[in-house]
Amino acid sequence: MAQAQQETTASSSLPVPNLIDLKPGLRLLHPLSRRGNGPGLIVLPSDEGSSGLNLVDGVPSPLMKWAEEGYTVVEINGSTEPQGRLSTALATLASCESCVPKGKVGLVAYGSEVWSQIAPYVTDHPEIVGAVVYANTDTPITKSTIPMLQHLAGIATTKPTSSSDAIKLYHYSGVDSYLFATPFQEKFRYSTEAVSHTRNLTFLKPLMNGPYFDLEAIWEEHTYFEFDTRSVKDTMGTMVQEPYVNHIPTLTGGIGRVRLSDFYQNHFVFQNPADTELELISRTIGIDRVVDEFIYKFTHDMQIDWLLPGIPPTGRKAEIPFTGVVNIRGDRLYHEHISWDQTTALFQLGLMPEYLPYPYPLADGSRPAAGKRAEYRVPGTGRATAEKMRDRNCLASNEMFRYSVRVVDE
Repeated sequence: MAQAQQETTASSSLPVPNLIDLKPGLRLLHPLSRRGNGPGLIVLPSDEGSSGLNLVDGVPSPLMKWAEEGYTVVEINGSTEPQGRLSTALATLASCESCVPKGKVGLVAYGSEVWSQIAPYVTDHPEIVGAVVYANTDTPITKSTIPMLQHLAGIATTKPTSSSDAIKLYHYSGVDSYLFATPFQEKFRYSTEAVSHTRNLTFLKPLMNGPYFDLEAIWEEHTYFEFDTRSVKDTMGTMVQEPYVNHIPTLTGGIGRVRLSDFYQNHFVFQNPADTELELISRTIGIDRVVDEFIYKFTHDMQIDWLLPGIPPTGRKAEIPFTGVVNIRGDRLYHEHISWDQTTALFQLGLMPEYLPYPYPLADGSRPAAGKRAEYRVPGTGRATAEKMRDRNCLASNEMFRYSVRVVDE
């Protein structure tokens, strides 16, 4: 890891986007990855408002997002001269030094209309190896002979057609417009677009020979800077322009570079006890994610704002099961969703009583008599949660099924 640290630190500063206007409605953006080169991709935005280098509340324009993924991107806007614009885009990618490898270009159309303008000319260019199209379920999509991924918004009025070798279909009944994937307008749906984007990467990367990155090494580099060298600068250097971290149980973290840097500096990097240890239990690596199960082990000898906000040190040792879902965009982290069992944390630190008041009617509809109160056994436990994650056979399952509400004197 020391070698990886040395190589990365030298290039940890963020690249400055250099948007090149090739001609009206045609723009080039080099990869915004640390690698600096990647396959060619043509992006057809649904409208001018989503084009260019917009970045609003951590959400980038499609052009910027694909460049952060490590692609050399040409964006085509407008409906005039589609044949000529497509030829110019492909010629630009063929001559661009940052476009590596050459000869395999992908295309993403954020609407069936912009796709229909280009589709008749796609077969004239064998270097286009696959296309992604966003559309509504009730809108015809211009056919093509190249492999296609179609994202269809809305409830299908007929039985959905199954995916084939040539066409991969995904249906999104929870949204009513293909604009769910277009940012900066009211139809945009962040989570749904994110799901579709991961599917785009799964579809395009095998066709385009990448770009592929060692996601495990990128994640381990990030945690090395967090927990070993404790460098906020180097930690942030492993992340995209506008990343975020969400610690779900305590709602701590930060959205955007400024707020996340402040969180790391004042509430995280230097608020992990000296004996902190992360014990990895399992790791799953996807096309753009690393999902870890791990046990966070520490002595509570300092206040830990991100984990136990407002609670002074108890001096106790704890082992807490965690799950981390880490999204990596290109060769930099975009976000972390971190979850853990807060109940077991409080049990282990002696801050959670075994019983708490039960203010509702009992199972038979009655309430405790005067001078009595009902209590429920808190459905949680202490370090046994970590032991059970580590060794499934260490404790019997389902023992909490015996728990019940009891009535005691006031």
